[in-house]
Amino acid sequence: MSEVSQKVRSWPPVETEPPTIHEYAPAAGEQLPPHFDECFACGPEQPGGLRIKTEVAENHVVRARFEVTKNHQGAPGLAHGGLLSCAFDEALGAVVGQMLRKPSVTGKLETDFRRPVPVGSVLHIAAKVDGVAGRKVYASAEGRLDAEDGPLAVEARALFITVGLEHFLQHGDVEGWRKIGEKMSKEERERWDVNP
Repeated sequence: MSEVSQKVRSWPPVETEPPTIHEYAPAAGEQLPPHFDECFACGPEQPGGLRIKTEVAENHVVRARFEVTKNHQGAPGLAHGGLLSCAFDEALGAVVGQMLRKPSVTGKLETDFRRPVPVGSVLHIAAKVDGVAGRKVYASAEGRLDAEDGPLAVEARALFITVGLEHFLQHGDVEGWRKIGEKMSKEERERWDVNP
């Protein structure tokens, strides 16, 4: 992460333990599939969605690519800030879910916009898990324009809370979860800790 990130504020804001990377976490170089085909951020079946592509990099970092199109603009020619926050929520959620292999939900997301993100650019997001305190997981990310080492455009910090699978079944769409379950192999399902 950049020096700018380190000077902004102390993160995580509480004492944490280093994250325990799950034994079945994907390896560096592995492309991550969409977690749900109808997800607005990463799903291929979501018209007008962000269609973010993610992969695992070295040191348990998840890299995401968001190609900004006219469908994503707020002001003419510029990405909408809310959609940029959505892109970061997706990347941060991916690193927490894939590295820890525990279902989690976003508790808090804070985004700092450092420079405009133009339509036609590609935002390269690098996300990492910073620490764990009980069920609380702290993660951070930065987004750079048009290259992994391009100009810093956006930074984000998030708090995720690990939850049991029943959280999603009680509050979400059971049919959607059935679709996810049918797509996963038995081996894939066994590689998640679903009851923290």
